Amino acid sequence: MYKLTPINEFTNTQTNVQRLTDTAFIPFAPDNTDYQQFVRDIKNGVQLNDAEGNPITGSALTTFLATLP
Repeated sequence: MYKLTPINEFTNTQTNVQRLTDTAFIPFAPDNTDYQQFVRDIKNGVQLNDAEGNPITGSALTTFLATLP
């Protein structure tokens, strides 16, 4: 399971995600192997929560995936 970190208030962008199993922060960097695994996991149905801990599902998840690098 993963949780989005709060949006960066200076750049107004989402820059990383937290993997909840080990609390690691994963940057949105396509060459990062943890990021690649994150994308595969989310596409395969692993739960993604917003920064407040609420599950992201349906069209909101599809929209979010479309914004990833």
